[in-house]
Formats: sequence, structure tokens, C-alpha cells
Amino acid sequence: MLVTALVLAWTGVVADPSDHSALTEGSYKLTSRPWTPLNVPKGRYLDVLEGLCRFSLKFQDRTGAIIDPYTHQEEQYSTIYFAYGVGTLVHAGRAKDLLPAGVAAFEHSSLQFSQGDTALPQHDGYGAFFMPALTESLDVYASLIPKVQLETWRSRLQLPLRELIGSRKNNWMTYAMKGEWLRATHGLVSRDGARQAIEEDWRSEQGARILATPLNLYHDKTSDPDTLSVEAVGRGNLLALIADGYDGPSAADMRLAVEGGTQTTLLLQDPTGQVPANGRTSDHTWVDVGYQLAFQVMANQEWNAGNKTLAGAYQHASELSFSSVARWKRIDGNAAGSYFITKNHFDPALRVGYQDASQMSNYTGAFIFHLAEVYNARKRPIPERPAPAEIGGYAIVLDPAFDSVFANAGGMQIQLNLRGQIEKSSGNYWTTLGIVRFSRVGWDSRLGPSDGALTATEGVSFAPEFLEDGKWLRMGSLSKRYHATWKPEFVHPALVRGTIEFRPLNGTPGPVFESHLWITPDGVYVESVKTSNDSTPWGVTWPLLENDGTALDVQITGSIASSKYPGSRDTESFLAVGGGESITSDGETLRSTFGDIQPVRSGSVDGINRTFVYPHNVSEPASSRVQASFRRTATGFTSDLGAVDGDTYIGQTVAGGFGMRVTLPSGMHLNFDRPCGFLVQIRNGIPIAVETDRNVTLKSNVRTLVLEAHAPRRLGP
Repeated sequence: MLVTALVLAWTGVVADPSDHSALTEGSYKLTSRPWTPLNVPKGRYLDVLEGLCRFSLKFQDRTGAIIDPYTHQEEQYSTIYFAYGVGTLVHAGRAKDLLPAGVAAFEHSSLQFSQGDTALPQHDGYGAFFMPALTESLDVYASLIPKVQLETWRSRLQLPLRELIGSRKNNWMTYAMKGEWLRATHGLVSRDGARQAIEEDWRSEQGARILATPLNLYHDKTSDPDTLSVEAVGRGNLLALIADGYDGPSAADMRLAVEGGTQTTLLLQDPTGQVPANGRTSDHTWVDVGYQLAFQVMANQEWNAGNKTLAGAYQHASELSFSSVARWKRIDGNAAGSYFITKNHFDPALRVGYQDASQMSNYTGAFIFHLAEVYNARKRPIPERPAPAEIGGYAIVLDPAFDSVFANAGGMQIQLNLRGQIEKSSGNYWTTLGIVRFSRVGWDSRLGPSDGALTATEGVSFAPEFLEDGKWLRMGSLSKRYHATWKPEFVHPALVRGTIEFRPLNGTPGPVFESHLWITPDGVYVESVKTSNDSTPWGVTWPLLENDGTALDVQITGSIASSKYPGSRDTESFLAVGGGESITSDGETLRSTFGDIQPVRSGSVDGINRTFVYPHNVSEPASSRVQASFRRTATGFTSDLGAVDGDTYIGQTVAGGFGMRVTLPSGMHLNFDRPCGFLVQIRNGIPIAVETDRNVTLKSNVRTLVLEAHAPRRLGP
């Protein structure tokens, strides 16, 4: 209920989240910026898959195993995932020369599997991962190998479930549940036995991890705050279980949970296709392919159910995920065709952002496996529609296990963490207190930065900082002392307003801060104040991405700090817009999963820090022009980029909000016959399309139109 109510904040509609058509049928459809479908050819998935498989082939030994180039041993499920990828390629008529390598890999892995858990690499339950890939491989190899060999393989895949999975729980068990049902549908185990095992696991633990949780996100509980990356794994496996026709007694509850949770994640995906940050395995590229797969599965299901609009949104979200990962493709020598394991360009030997279990071979394998699944799942053309992250109009607060906020206006999104990680988990500190991501449609969100940075002693995020005992303390470093709360005040696709309060925990001493946000499709204005009655000097931290294996062009001059990739059109700029704030580098860079972040301290003027966060490219007004033209007003702000007046925003490509009238940059007046939520696409100051959240009559200088709720109208010259 919560997610739909937030998405439909200005429609007056509250809907059951199981009604998946509500997300698009009862909410805004126009985008704030020009939109076109991606139209990614299905064959491009094979291009990427072939590059990954040819890379992995370089590390196959004489037994068929894939040997990790850094650990020099077979890692987890890397071999069977390679086998499935090769089988998918050859079955599709590609890379036929790889067939012997794929067959050898399957031979090796199926023989291990037939001998039980202790015969598997690292064992201790890894059979759960083998089950789906082994069984799905039967389908792609069936026409490629002799029947007698296929029967031998089938005979190896029938070991009882409990002899394969050890004592593992959490998301590992969802692999086993998915795999057991696949084995049942392939006649390898009995359907009744599979149902019984799946029901036992669902009722004893797995159901509580997703069905009984707000917004139906999967709770892995392996980091604190919980992981939004491994969340995709648990939910995705259960979604696959349902998509594969699971019909046990709990199937209806599972469907409600996994489809509702995947609907939620449409709002967590960033506007460029990235999965959300935070928690164990954050910022690993294969997780984006997991999102891609879940969205593809849902696109298929919604299309088959007749929900064409929502199916198109899922299809586009899936292709956004795929396109997003291209930024981390490797082109260097022997590694060409592979992808960096985490979202940076550092030498993999440095293991930047890795968890303890992260290796080149196993997570390249995960990329291969899930991308091959996407290829096999994409069975028909589904016309794309804008994804919710490109439309905006929501401010969603996740439950306390995650404690993160996603707010989006017109494809400009922030991710705010209400608390940070205190204890290391899986070899890293994953979650930083404060705003850790700014991302925008049509812009390189790596610059955001796309994640905060945290170590045992230091942290960087966009948040206040203060001077204590002669040392500047950043909020991102104070997970043990501070937490934050978020209060939404206005939510619309053209404008989101809200307030963050940073307050010490449990009576711990320290100043209290409020940051008031105006999120618009073109940038974010943040007005921060210290509300506690003390004389503590303070400022606001600006996080600048400086180096991710590629040195960026970083400029800290006057009252503007900016960062961009060499030769890129896109720049992230932080602008001091209060007049007179001082800015200075704030200590050494801190290495995050995405790269080295340079903290910059921006001071306050008359007790207020006024910052405009401006993600822009060369076709948009220069930072200096936006800064020089910026004026705070009694009802918002105005600049050459855009202006907020109460509940209305007028920007470069859109005007919208809530009210009865708006005057466009061309001077044209639009008047509605009653208060409504409205969105007007504009080009060169002229309206080209309009959408309202209720039935209204629109009068302009030149015409009168009767508009139906959420039925966009295109306007002629």
C-alpha cells in the first residue's frame, strides 16, 4: 500500500500494490525530458555473452573447470555458469567453436554435483547455486549433444536436495527452491517432493524474509543496514520460481510478494539504470544483470496479462539495466570482453569494493548466467514505455532494516541513507550516512557520485559537518553518533520537497542540523541550517569523484566545485548560491566502491548553507551562469536554469506542480478550472504536451481543452 500511495501522491488514488497496473495507469506518464526507447536488439545480449565466455575460456583447465586468474583455483559456481552461457550461445547459433569447452564444463560440474556437497568447490551449500544452472543447461544442450550423453547428465542431477545445500539459509536457499522446482519440471525429482521441500523452506524462513516485510523487499540480513544488492538475488530467484509455474499451496503468497517487491524496485533503480547502493555486495556489476532479468520476467508476465503499459515500463527498465553496465566493460588487452567486478576501472588485483567472496571468475560467471537467462526469457518484442525512474514523482522510505530514502522529480533522483554501517560485514563498510547518490536522466550518474565512501574511521557523503575539538567531523563518518529522519512535504514529477534532520543518537552530544531539499528535474537545491542552540562552526560536505582508475578533471575554484571525465560532455557541479560561502578541500580522498572521493567543505552565510547540486552537460546553462542568476525567493528560488514558486516548478523542458495556473517562459498562460496536479512538456518555452491528475478544463491564450486524468494530450504549434 505504501509504495503505491507514494507514487500516486497527487492522483488522490490509493491502490492495492497487488494491482500492478496502478503504477502506470493511475500515475503520470509524461517525462520531464525528451524520451526515446532504447530498442536494444536481443542479439546484443549475445554479443556481450560471447565476450564474457571467451574471456572465461582463457582460464579453463584440462578437466573443464574455470580456474580463477587471481586465486588459482576453481571458485564456487564459475564453471557451471560458464557452461550455461556457452550452451545458450551455441543453441542460438553463435560461437559454435566454444561447444567443446561448454560440454567439458558441464561434464566437470555435473560429476561434482552427483557426488554431493563436499565434492563442490568450497562446498558448504554451493549445490544450491548449481541446481538452477545445471537444470537450465539441459534445455540449451539437448539438441547439441548425443542423446546418451544427455541421459547421463540427467542421471547426475537427481541427488536429494538436503544432500546438496548444507545448512545455509538466507538467499542461498532461494537458489535451491528455484532449482528444485526446475528439477521437478524436468522430471529429475518428484513434483510432490519438490513442493514439500519448497513449502518447508518458505514457511520456516523464506516467507518471512519477503512476504511479511514492508514493500516486499527481500531481507538477506547479512549486513546492517541490510543489503539492497543481495535483495535482488533472493527476490529474483523467488520470482523465477513463480514464473516457472510453481503451483504449491503458498504460490499465491509468493506471487504477491515477489511481484510487489519487483514493482517497488522500479522506484529504486536510478534513472540511468543502476541498482541502488547499500549493503553487502553493493556496486557489483552482475547485480544490475539481476535487475535486468527480474524486469524482463515481469515485462513478460504483464504483457501476457494484458497490462501493456506496465509491461513496456518493465521492458524499458530491463534495457536500462543492461545499457547501464556498459560503462564498466573492459577493453584492455587480455581482459577485453569482460567487465569489471565492481563499478570502477581500477586494476582488479586491488579488489576495490570487493566483498570477501568476490572473485573474477565467480562474479564473471554470475554475469554470464543471469545474462543468458535474460536472453532466453526475452521471447517477444514488447514496446517500451518510460520507466518510473525517468518520470519521478515519488519519495519512498524503505523499512528500518534498509533505512534508505529514494526521492525523484522528473528523472532527477537522490538516495539518502538514514543511518550508516557501524560494523564491517563481508570485508567492507557498505553504507554511509547522508545523501550518497545524485543521478539524472541522460547524464553519467557515476559522477553523482554513485555511492558514498566509508571506512572504519572516515566517511564521505553529502551532509553537514562540524568542528569538534579542533577537528572537522563529517556526518558520513559518524554512524555511531548520528542518524537522520526524512519528512516529505510535496511530491510531484516536477518537484519534490522534503526535509532531512540529522540528530545525535540517544542523547549523544552534538549539534542538530536540518537540510531542506527542493528536487527538480534539472538539479537539487539544498538549504541547510543548524537548529541546535550552540556556537559550533559547521559546513556541508560536497563529495567529488576524483579517480575511478581514470583520473577525472576536478576543479575547485571560487565557490564552485566540479568533476568530469576527460572529454566527456557531462559534469557534476556543486554551486554555493548563498553569496559568500567559502569552499575548501576537506582532507584526503577516500576510496569508495566507485573510486576516490574528494570531500569539499562548503561554509555557511548567516547560519545557512545554500548549495545547488547541478548535474549538467554542455547543451545546458553553464554552472557559472546558473550560480550568478540564482536568487532565493519567499516561495522558492529562481535562476536561468529554472524556478520554484511554491508547489510549481518551471524548468528547461517541463513545467509542473499543483495549482490552477502557470505562465510558461514564452509568456503563454495556462489556466485550469480547478486545482490539479499538472505536467507540461515544453520546447523553447512552448507547450507540446500536457497531463493532469484529474479531469479538468484547460484554457490557454489560444485554445480550450477538456483533459481526462492521466491521459496525456499532445499539443500542436
